[in-house]
Amino acid sequence: MQSQEHQHSNGQGRGQTDSAFLDYYRCPENLASFELIAPLSKDEGYFRFGSDAICYGQCSSGFCSDDTKGGLYNTLRDVAALGATLQLPFRPSDIVANLRYERYAARTNKGKATQSRMAVLRKAYYYARPFLSSSARQRLQRIGLRDWKDIPFPEWPLDATVESIFEKLLALLLKARCLDRVPFIWFWPEGFSSCAIMTHDVETLAGRDFCSQLMELDGAHGIKSSFQVIPEERYTIPPAFLDEIRSSGFEIDIHDLNHDGHLFSNWEQFLRRAERINWYGKEYGAEGFRSAVLYRNLDWYDALNFDYDMSVPNVGHLEAQRGGCCSIMPFFIDKILELPVTTTQDYSLFYILKEYSIDLWKRQMARIMGKHGLASFIVHPDYILQWRARDTYKALLAHLADLRSEKKLWIALPREVNHWWRARSQMTLVRRGNDWSIEGPESNKARLAYAFLDGDHVAYQQA
Repeated sequence: MQSQEHQHSNGQGRGQTDSAFLDYYRCPENLASFELIAPLSKDEGYFRFGSDAICYGQCSSGFCSDDTKGGLYNTLRDVAALGATLQLPFRPSDIVANLRYERYAARTNKGKATQSRMAVLRKAYYYARPFLSSSARQRLQRIGLRDWKDIPFPEWPLDATVESIFEKLLALLLKARCLDRVPFIWFWPEGFSSCAIMTHDVETLAGRDFCSQLMELDGAHGIKSSFQVIPEERYTIPPAFLDEIRSSGFEIDIHDLNHDGHLFSNWEQFLRRAERINWYGKEYGAEGFRSAVLYRNLDWYDALNFDYDMSVPNVGHLEAQRGGCCSIMPFFIDKILELPVTTTQDYSLFYILKEYSIDLWKRQMARIMGKHGLASFIVHPDYILQWRARDTYKALLAHLADLRSEKKLWIALPREVNHWWRARSQMTLVRRGNDWSIEGPESNKARLAYAFLDGDHVAYQQA
């Protein structure tokens, strides 16, 4: 993972490309030339890159802060153009990695203290959980999350800092090179404007038994979804249950091992459990994985044999493990593709926020589609058994169906997104006279697009 992030950005050489930027846009490599303006600081901290992007990491100008409160130094004032090269006070790949992999949350003193406190509370909660009623568990969870409104970063209810950084860099390149537009490979296949995936974490026997009805409900709106099953302890998984999901055109993924909240408690235990999880993945033909309660340690993911993961929230304010990847696009964690959870879970909506409308989901969808991102939903069959929650879910399905018709939203299975994003990562733009062509696997589904300046901001248009 480390080598992939730094392969184009080591040292202070001139005219270097940036791997994260190029992976994001798939634009011609010679159009993205960066260099450091000075050696990086030894310490890491927070700073700004423009008004709408809070960064974390090393910087060669101004100062870095320990937290996001108060005034942060804006590095945009130090950016300069030297010919066709953009001089920056930071390495984009490093800064983006610190957000995507939530390194900012783990490395600050406050983050370490919060993680330690949450670990103690988590251990106590899971010890007492078997003896608590569902209403008592909900009260404890609301108490544990009561400070969520006071968390300044990431931005609630959606954070697209990673996308803002890339767009700001592209705008600066357009100005520095005096270009009218820059070609790139569009984010989604066949010209779709944005993407959405519906996922169902099956946590109880009652939820498992409701899956047949849930597939009918999804299917009535023309939506296929994935079902994340817990392979041990919670409930049995008859072969007929898995066959029904597959034969209906839905997808099966693995959801933790036994959902006891201890998957990432220590390295040795994780390795033992990962071996079992990998076995179930192969046995069930599952390409994807999601951990229980969105617990995660991305540095350990090499032990998982899955094509993609769906355990990292965009904003973790309402999750037991705080943080968030600050991105609304898929990204690679070494060999695993991360499909981040970019909308609020149904459990948080119903039981923490106590809302039974789709207003929050609609707000999140509007912002995601405004940046052509991925809208990833978690709706548990266990939590829509009651009519009120189910009616809310039906309204969401109807809204997604409308967006598919009116806004060309691609509603896909997670495995389809994984296959597309991997294919796109191998595509290249090739100059053919005055035109550009796309080469690589599944290039027939790809679309050429152009980025241009609309005022001071980047806008996109498909060719």
